[in-house]
Amino acid sequence: SAVLFSFFPGTDVGVTDGGANKENAAAVTPVTAQPLLLTPEPWNLLVTQTPAKEKAKEGETVVLNCHLNSPQHPSLIDLMVKWYKEDEKGQMDLLEKNVTILPNNSRIFMSGDLSQGDVSLIILNVTTSDHGIYFCEVTLPDGKVVTGDGTKLRIRRALGLFGIEESIGTIIGVVAAGIGGIVVMIVVLTPQLRKCILCMRQESRQ
Repeated sequence: SAVLFSFFPGTDVGVTDGGANKENAAAVTPVTAQPLLLTPEPWNLLVTQTPAKEKAKEGETVVLNCHLNSPQHPSLIDLMVKWYKEDEKGQMDLLEKNVTILPNNSRIFMSGDLSQGDVSLIILNVTTSDHGIYFCEVTLPDGKVVTGDGTKLRIRRALGLFGIEESIGTIIGVVAAGIGGIVVMIVVLTPQLRKCILCMRQESRQ
């Protein structure tokens, strides 16, 4: 009984008969299984996306920040990270189980160090089709899913001549309008120019 007490200081050894020895021996199972009972505790996970709104210009690189934080500081390597986007077309999955799933797309991938809780998403050479609300979602080993509040991404078109959006149709329209304006000015000013020239000639004769 004394030997068992030294191995299991947390157990009550008040009886010294054979039955007590059996009870103490049975206590081995919960003691050895105790670490397994602690596994649910670390998964109080907080998924933080900052900022809530992000904007970029066509062609730029965008980083959508997402950080994981747990008071218990567990190992984060086994977590499954997913990113998806919502826009007027619905929901589109971009990354699952820490890997980009979009076919033929090397522009979007996870950056940062998962072991440090950084699961930010990077988008190279953004286009206007990349606009939408991006969500960072993490699946814990116990199956629980935690999702961030989302980051709304707005893309501005690259600005061309005179600050007008670059598109062939727009540029042609601007040029045509410019030429039209010049033609109107010439037509309007021609009679006045003629009068001025006549006036100058008359004055020179005098």
